[in-house]
Amino acid sequence: MNKTLRFQLNGRPATLEIDDERSLLWALRTQLELTGTKYGCGEGLCGACTVLVDGKAVRSCVTPVKAASGKEVLTVEGLARGEVLHPLQQAFVAQGAVQCGYCTPGMLMSAYVLLRRNPRPSRDEIAAHMEPNLCRCGAHQRIVDAIEAAGRQNGGPA
Repeated sequence: MNKTLRFQLNGRPATLEIDDERSLLWALRTQLELTGTKYGCGEGLCGACTVLVDGKAVRSCVTPVKAASGKEVLTVEGLARGEVLHPLQQAFVAQGAVQCGYCTPGMLMSAYVLLRRNPRPSRDEIAAHMEPNLCRCGAHQRIVDAIEAAGRQNGGPA
């Protein structure tokens, strides 16, 4: 049975008429047409589907959309300000951390959480935090470089 869910999505009000058990990932991708968040493993293990719900990183493929009700959801599309990339996104581009790009949205969202908590993490802290996010292309070192550069440049996300 469909229910009406309301939440903030990338700083704007969102309303959905949806089966509230449907995954947040598919609600974002199909009903809201935000396709930046990727389907990877479908089991919450790879991190490609990572989004923020009230500032906490969640695996949207295993999170029911009802978990977003009344909350703030931030997707990779919400990092940029119009056509201007977020400094973390800019660092990923500059460091070549977007090889195939499939894991990039989840990597960005996980890194965003880290930099909000610790604006200047060490390489070891970055590696430990990012460990659960998989990159099948092997761009891990460039991803760590990008996160480190973003932290140095801006003291973390704005």
